[in-house]
Amino acid sequence: MTSSPHRVQGLNNDEVVADWPAIDAQEITWLRGRFPQLGANSTLRWHSPRPLSAAAIVDGTGGPVFIKRHHHSVRSAGSLEEEHRFIAHLATAGMPVVQVLASNDGRTALEHGPWTYELHAVGAGKDLYRELPSWSPLTDIAQAHEAGRVLATLHRAAASYHAPQRSTHLLVARDDLIRADDPIAALKADLGNRPGLARYLARIPWEEQLRRDVLPWHHGLAARLQDEPRLWAHNDWHVSNLLWNDDGTIATVLDFGLASPTSALFDLATAIERNAVAWLQLERGTDAVRIDIALALLDGYRQELPLSPTRVHLLADLLPMVHFDFALSEVEYFEGVTGSTANADVAWQPFMLGHPAWFATAPGQALLAALHAAA
Repeated sequence: MTSSPHRVQGLNNDEVVADWPAIDAQEITWLRGRFPQLGANSTLRWHSPRPLSAAAIVDGTGGPVFIKRHHHSVRSAGSLEEEHRFIAHLATAGMPVVQVLASNDGRTALEHGPWTYELHAVGAGKDLYRELPSWSPLTDIAQAHEAGRVLATLHRAAASYHAPQRSTHLLVARDDLIRADDPIAALKADLGNRPGLARYLARIPWEEQLRRDVLPWHHGLAARLQDEPRLWAHNDWHVSNLLWNDDGTIATVLDFGLASPTSALFDLATAIERNAVAWLQLERGTDAVRIDIALALLDGYRQELPLSPTRVHLLADLLPMVHFDFALSEVEYFEGVTGSTANADVAWQPFMLGHPAWFATAPGQALLAALHAAA
């Protein structure tokens, strides 16, 4: 969608031309007139290599400011403010979340031309995993334990937050289809509202593939999830979204872009999937999974919030399905927004179909067995 020389991380852990042009000086000038935190001299310091939006760090009046820009088809100001209200609630409850900055008129998201902007104060702490690609597993047991513990404190704070489901499916982690008795029927009923996804699925035998490769893992989950409360959750609890103090504690929690009302177990399962498996290096076999990291996340979580054996078994059984709704949202994004059928194929094949297939391998089975044993 752009001929910009700006390059970002591709889906295969390679470097590719960005879909979205880098934030430039003209945009910063426009934002400066609306966000007093930018000041008269807002020098660009850094462009993010993340691929699904554009982001930069600039100098501000009180320190560096993080600017994130979305295409309006992905995030409207209203849909961004859904995230921001959740962050504000967590901040009020004492969670160390990133500070969202407000414009002159009190808005935390502004639309301009085809773009939607949000600004954050740069969080306190060290970004220990800043140079690593997405899907890189966590490598430190103590950090994993702390990440699990803080996730539990976030869930405790989120329990008093009540808001409707997100207004978009795009690049949001939801569990609607996992909770459905018949995920295929539920998806079919929604395709009229998701033309990009419908266009992609029309070209492949998707029902047959899901019934064969994915839905056997769904058997019985919907009934078991009936007693699992809805909870607004982070839904992308990867170490790259955490900043760290020198003493090994978490200083700041970042990036609530995938947040939505799911459940505590969904969020914890996502954290284990994101941090304990080297999804881009599965050829390493047993070395691609860090069972010790998964168990440390679980132990840290249980330090703050006890989990019954029944819920730990459910947590393990959620793992092969936890990617389901988000994989569809990525297919929809690549097919319907960026127009990249090749990337949509990646989201469908190694992500939608490949993740549950891995859980049937010896390394995947070992991870699930360890979690069941931990119950």
